This record gives sequence, C-alpha cells and structure tokens, in this order.
Amino acid sequence: MIKRFKYFIVDASALPKIIIKVAEAKRLLETGEALSVNEATQRLEISRSAFYKYKDAIRPFNDMLNGRIVNFQIMMKDEPGNLSSMLNHFARCGANILTINQNIPSGGIAVVNVGADASGVGMSMEEMLELIRSEKGVVRCEILAG
Repeated sequence: MIKRFKYFIVDASALPKIIIKVAEAKRLLETGEALSVNEATQRLEISRSAFYKYKDAIRPFNDMLNGRIVNFQIMMKDEPGNLSSMLNHFARCGANILTINQNIPSGGIAVVNVGADASGVGMSMEEMLELIRSEKGVVRCEILAG
C-alpha cells in the first residue's frame, strides 16, 4: 500500500506562480501592508477567487533555529481537562513544550498556540499531528511553522 502524505516541503520555484502570489497576499494582509483581500489581490494582480481557493492550502515554511522547533495551532473545545490532556500528549510523544498561548474561548472553542522542541519526538510530524487530532476535545490541529 502506498502511504499518502498530507503535507510536503516543496521548493517555491517548483510551485505555480498563483500559489506564490496567494502566499504573498496572505503576508501582505498579516503585516498590514494591505488592509483588505481586495487590495492585496489587486496589488498582486490575482483574482479574489484564486486567493480564496488557495489561501488555506499554502503557508510559508519557517526553519526555526537549528533544532526542530515546531509551532502548533490547536482549536479545542472549552471543557475542563482538555488542555491538560492535550499537553500531556506532547510529553508522551517526547516533545518539550517551550511556549503556550491560549486565547479566550469564543463560541465554546479556544485557540491554543504551542511552541515545542520536537527533536526528541520519535515519529514524523504527520503522525504526531494525527495523534494530537485524535485527543478528546481537539477540533483542529495544524503546524504553523517548523
């Protein structure tokens, strides 16, 4: 059976120009250089529909230091014990948690950003993501940088 991977690291030069432009539009919006999607897409001469089609599929890869520092964004149900259970999972995987930032829950969901040193993790990041996603109360988990 062929193993299917969900994420790939691809050199930017191998990607279609539209993907690169969507990533740049997202950067313009995040830094405030563009105040709206319309402004960002006009500056980069791409359609708004292309932006919306690819915006959730592209994110820059940031090589943090020389180790394996990985930043996770986790959406969790706001229920007692969920955060503790999820953080214990990081420890069981061998990750050393460096930072935790939880936003105030809204609509029963809290966004938690976790920075972890994953150099002690004995599995792929895709496997770790799947294990975290399977934790009670985890709605979504993504790697933002690493």
